[in-house]
Amino acid sequence: MANKRVLITGAAGFLGSHLCDRFIKEGYDVIGMDNLITGDLKNIEHLFKLKHFEFYHHDVSKFIHIPGELDYILHFASPASPIDYLKIPIQTLKVGSLGTHNCLGLALAKKARILVASTSEVYGDPLVHPQNESYWGNVNPVGPRGVYDEAKRFQEAITMAYHTFHNLETRIVRIFNTFGPRMRLNDGRALPAFIGQALRGEDLTVFGDGSQTRSFCYVDDLVEGIYRLLMSDYHLPVNIGNPDEISLKDFAEEIIKLTGTSQKIIYKPLPVDDPKQRQPDISKAREILNWQPMVSRAEGLKITYEYFKSLPKEELNKMPKEFQSRKGQA
Repeated sequence: MANKRVLITGAAGFLGSHLCDRFIKEGYDVIGMDNLITGDLKNIEHLFKLKHFEFYHHDVSKFIHIPGELDYILHFASPASPIDYLKIPIQTLKVGSLGTHNCLGLALAKKARILVASTSEVYGDPLVHPQNESYWGNVNPVGPRGVYDEAKRFQEAITMAYHTFHNLETRIVRIFNTFGPRMRLNDGRALPAFIGQALRGEDLTVFGDGSQTRSFCYVDDLVEGIYRLLMSDYHLPVNIGNPDEISLKDFAEEIIKLTGTSQKIIYKPLPVDDPKQRQPDISKAREILNWQPMVSRAEGLKITYEYFKSLPKEELNKMPKEFQSRKGQA
């Protein structure tokens, strides 16, 4: 009997590459797709020698053709950090709209179940805390984050439309801050930015007074939650993240302690529409998927720090100038 086949878009990215690993481990034939605008082939080069993995260098915003049968599609193609989506705003909007439309059309043609990767950013700068799936959000569509937030909100809307109109099997995961090996050190998000600054001997940059909060989930936990959601029969959005909330000031201090460096924290003005609080309510994931995070932040940070320490020196020095004045601390 032939293996089941899964298409993973954004396969060369941080999350996409870990999903490729998981589905290979589960015995699937995996088709990875990425246009490499933010992804990196280094993340999946270990899979190229496997007969159950193939790679398509392709932009999902253009028509997608996959020969043969498909059982599942996981749509993870999208820029995900403020530096990326402020640099390539049109592509960000297109992959969330045209790219999602193409993936849904492919799922319909192949009679495949599709899971789309949404984000906690659909909640914007939330007025409800912690955020549960019934909260509609507080989003500025014309602000600097609007290109990402609204792309993801549209993505959810068109996915639900395909579910209700075409009776397509769809799943929607709302991903909260995630970390682990293969994160890009220079993508401007708080965790890799802090570790990168510590490794380079620089002071750690916090925007605002550092009281804004984030909740960090280790990548293995996230992948487990996504896998369980895909295999469930639940079609409405589900938060997957770690509810262990921490302020960015305290988080920066944790990084300084972890790295054993003597840097201090410096503060810069809080950017427009930067979320003040970010903490998932995971009651639904616990109830429907029997899922909750198992890896503590301390344990995950040690693994991630060792990964970043192992990178070549030139990687450490790639921190872009945009970080110094970027539009948000994700």
